[in-house]
Amino acid sequence: MIIEPVILYGKIVKLVPLQKRHVLELAEAGSDEEIWKYMPYGPIVTLEKMSDLIDHLLTLQDHKTDLPFAVIYQNSGKVIGMTRFIGIEPANRGLEIGGTWYTRDYQHTMVNTECKFLLLRHAFEDLNCIRVQFKTDVRNERSQRALERIGAVKEGILRDHMILPDGTVRSSVYYSILAGEWIAVKQHFLYLMSR
Repeated sequence: MIIEPVILYGKIVKLVPLQKRHVLELAEAGSDEEIWKYMPYGPIVTLEKMSDLIDHLLTLQDHKTDLPFAVIYQNSGKVIGMTRFIGIEPANRGLEIGGTWYTRDYQHTMVNTECKFLLLRHAFEDLNCIRVQFKTDVRNERSQRALERIGAVKEGILRDHMILPDGTVRSSVYYSILAGEWIAVKQHFLYLMSR
């Protein structure tokens, strides 16, 4: 499992390797505090905070634990959010998809569905993963419904496992998709994206 920066092309979005040059557009896209409500690193609503986040993510990429992407809306060429592979474990052929957010105009659209499809297809078909996991704040019911909608299996809740910057003690719901489930999940994605 060799993880290298790659461009993933869809019809609606293009996922490109995160670079420092994306800071201005990402700072603009992420300026709404509501986007960051359930994120473990708190609101990233200034240019300085976005620059620091990108530096941190690129350091994690250098350490081969994460692979971050800027999400570009194909019709406009505009950067509208971010997503990434997290906790990459080559020895176990597994990783997590997370750190995903989009500017409000692109929430509740097919953007997230296509992003998840592109990442899952790359994980299972190119990287030969046997497991892809997701986690979300137990309070984030919208995210849980979205994961269930795409066919991820709810595994359970890791109770009180992290303290957020505002002091909230967060429990996380874990989901996964396994390699043996990918064919059926892929067909479901293709159906969702054809509607």
